[in-house]
Amino acid sequence: MYAVVLAGGGGTRLWPLSTPERPKPFLRLIGDETLIERSVARLSPLVAPNDVYVVTDRRYVDLAREQLPQVPASNFIGEPMGRNTAAAVALAAEAIDRPAGEAMVILPADAHIADESGLRAALAVAGELAADGALVTLGVKPDRPETGYGYVVARLPARIVAGRETYTVDRFVEKPTVERALDLIATGLASWNAGIFVWTRAAIRDRLRRHAPEIVGPIAVACGSGSTDDLAQVYPALRATSIDYAVMEPASLEGAVAVVPMNVGWSDLGSWSALRDAWHDAARAGSVGAATAGTGNRRDLGSANSLVLAGDRLVVTIGLTDTIVVDTPDALLICSADRSQEVRSIAEEMARSNQPASTRESKP
Repeated sequence: MYAVVLAGGGGTRLWPLSTPERPKPFLRLIGDETLIERSVARLSPLVAPNDVYVVTDRRYVDLAREQLPQVPASNFIGEPMGRNTAAAVALAAEAIDRPAGEAMVILPADAHIADESGLRAALAVAGELAADGALVTLGVKPDRPETGYGYVVARLPARIVAGRETYTVDRFVEKPTVERALDLIATGLASWNAGIFVWTRAAIRDRLRRHAPEIVGPIAVACGSGSTDDLAQVYPALRATSIDYAVMEPASLEGAVAVVPMNVGWSDLGSWSALRDAWHDAARAGSVGAATAGTGNRRDLGSANSLVLAGDRLVVTIGLTDTIVVDTPDALLICSADRSQEVRSIAEEMARSNQPASTRESKP
């Protein structure tokens, strides 16, 4: 088994800390390690560092190598630009020369997992399913009707693998309404889509050629030429779409996708409110700080359910509730936690107006 860590995405919902110079995967947001450092560390001993590959924007290859010195330098693959996860997976499948029948794990660099041994156990089960030719997704058992996540809906009967229930995927549902999410959860067969996949190289190449030939075809030709210039020429014209849309959804209609449900304290850390929740969970588990979430030079009096990330300058908060405060050398963000998803709109609006979201590199 080997792993491909996808370190793409701008992390605009975590502006102003996440910037184009140092995006979300390369930040220390929980504990002393960056998200990508923890993503690789939690795979051991199931996947050794020599069997870890990283796909990232060429701008971040040196940064990724710096943060992951235990991973061989040749295992870093630079994309000419971000074209979403379908292109990143296709590039990994074509560029990494591993046996066609060996299990390949695909996972994002910027997720949080509280129960890391539980993740490894789920990956091991997924590897057994992948050996039979299935495309496998790991599903997170939902504890609320989250509307910001995609859902994986399984169908009965269950297949028992290594004492664990696994299922064939019936369909994917993208970011439902609260009412629809409640209906899905009530079936007992729906999981959040964690964006963690396991398959063999042979299986994913076959499905890419079947469902996304306009993506994998040019990449295969460019990789075959051995020229980075060829890859740079074909990448801008590639359809920018997720592996979920490009392959997993149509493959599920063919009965080719399986899901391994897991309950491992997963979060995609996709917003400041999600990071706040992860901080509070970690504090209750005794792994970071105290119950008042935050870092840096800060003082608080009587705030609740908030997150304060300060730098060198003193930040004082009094009586805040459900509030996010992020102070960087270039910008200060103060927002209600329930509107933290809208940070992305601010970052994108600034980019459209050619106003930099940050004028200097943020501290990790």
